[in-house]
Amino acid sequence: MAPSVQKQGVPRIDHSRVILHFVSIPSCQIDYDCFYASVFEAENPALKSLPLAVQQKQIVVTCNYEARRRGLRKLQLIKDAKMICPEVVIVLGEDLTKFRDVSKGLYSFLNSLIWGNQAERLGFDEVFLDVTSMIDYNLQWLAPGVRNSFFLLDKDDFTVGFEYDPTVYCGPTYPSLDDKLQPGRGSSPSDLGQRLILASHLANYIRKQLEEKHGYTSTVGISTSKLLSKLAGNVHKPRNQTTLIPPFLDDADQSDSYITQFMDDHEIGKVPGIGFKIASRIRAAVLGRENDLELYRELREDDKVTVGAVRTFPGMGPLMLDKILSGGGWPKDNGSRIWELINGVDHSEVAAARMVPTQISIEDSFRQLDTLDAVKKEMLPLASSLIRRMHTDLTDDDEEDNAKDQVSGLPERKRRWLAHPRTLRLSTRSRVPPSSTNQAQSLYNNRISRSCPVPQFIFSFNEDVNAIAERLVHESLIPTFKKLHPEKSGWRISLMNVAVTNMVDSAGSTKNSAGRDIGKMFKSQNQVLREWRIHDTDVDTGGHEGGTMQDGKEVEEPAGDEIWEDDVDSVMDTGTSCSECYICGASIPSFALQAHETYHSITD
Repeated sequence: MAPSVQKQGVPRIDHSRVILHFVSIPSCQIDYDCFYASVFEAENPALKSLPLAVQQKQIVVTCNYEARRRGLRKLQLIKDAKMICPEVVIVLGEDLTKFRDVSKGLYSFLNSLIWGNQAERLGFDEVFLDVTSMIDYNLQWLAPGVRNSFFLLDKDDFTVGFEYDPTVYCGPTYPSLDDKLQPGRGSSPSDLGQRLILASHLANYIRKQLEEKHGYTSTVGISTSKLLSKLAGNVHKPRNQTTLIPPFLDDADQSDSYITQFMDDHEIGKVPGIGFKIASRIRAAVLGRENDLELYRELREDDKVTVGAVRTFPGMGPLMLDKILSGGGWPKDNGSRIWELINGVDHSEVAAARMVPTQISIEDSFRQLDTLDAVKKEMLPLASSLIRRMHTDLTDDDEEDNAKDQVSGLPERKRRWLAHPRTLRLSTRSRVPPSSTNQAQSLYNNRISRSCPVPQFIFSFNEDVNAIAERLVHESLIPTFKKLHPEKSGWRISLMNVAVTNMVDSAGSTKNSAGRDIGKMFKSQNQVLREWRIHDTDVDTGGHEGGTMQDGKEVEEPAGDEIWEDDVDSVMDTGTSCSECYICGASIPSFALQAHETYHSITD
């Protein structure tokens, strides 16, 4: 049920939670792409003092602080970077394996530091941590007026923790305490302000642990929701943190609410949960004209609209937003959700930590594939990559099987599956010229997909990966391709995506899985057996902007909050959200798209 809306349309804010938003970055800035440079620096610390640039195609997609100090910047041609800084160290960033491995390691480390297993990962370098239970537990041990306290990290061991001063915030705040906030205004030692003070010290402790033990710096936002903590982290960066402090008023008169002041300065399109199309509709309504937008280009200054301008626009509220967004394919009550976001309200939960992804997807783009032999040739490396990713993400050492090798007498390293995907999906896109009226939509409106059951031989540990991949191509993918494209020729295939989806946790893969509990096993038996009964599905010809596609039927996916679904780590081989170049059709990470277009402009 949607949260109620208060008098005059002001949504009620939930103050009961404390959420940290971590962005792991190098000491440069809080950009997602900077994560790539930090991985190379952690791998080779000597690079931290050298100008380092990460290359994709012929473009610098990111560079470290030292390189920027010497005049380099991202989205710069490699040849120009070498001219400006001949001593620049250039590393290739197209193989994402090492970035994925680092991301998994950091995520597991952060999750190990908190209680309740509420750690939600977004992409490679962002993590939400719900630390409410830790804060509430430590709050009850807090003595009033004491300036030297001990934060307990383990309920069973009172020696595990750190010392801190519970009377002051740790790190910067919004607004700055030095500017206009009297200490204690809007809070007492036992309410929200005190809880956020404790959270600021916990965030600082975790940041230091991350840097000391793994060599990665981070930026953290601290607040009471995912929305506010994510945005708060942008205020002071890099290698820092920001706590959004009370008062958090939610009555009709919001002039004294720091949430309102904080949100009002943001451009409407920068609010998580308000996507490109919704933001464009809202801008057009407020400005009274269409946005002057070009594909993949930055928004012009005179087209920018702040949250404050939207919130105070005459008549603005859920009903007006519903009217503005009508006909766009969004839910009828979408106006209420957007109105909550504009007012800084986000009730979405931090998802429980997942040890396995919801899907694994590998894709590549091509100039054009016209023959079946060409399709087979390109399918094989995709299938091999998919199987290797499955072994990386879905398997673990089998600690319960301690059999010894008969020759050496040493324990054999045996693997086990943590989860079994039950659906294999093939998606293709044929080349068509972009529509002059709507280039963005034309990029996706001819992507089609088809699904079939995952063959059991794919789970073998005894066969070579390449042999399994070749069998997968011939026995599953090629027959599926022929059903997608029954015509003999003329396909002009420019993209193929191979994915496994609909994961079923293996018995005993986790402490709470059915395999460790007889009752749970029998209760889940029918469901598991039903899930494995997959029938061939019809072709889906709908447009898709990446992620999971509905292959002719409803695909069962884990429940998630709609606001954040665009950020869910779909474990694409691209490693981050991608867009397709309308010139060559290549699938390019969003942060590198402008650089890719620059590459076209100098090669034409």
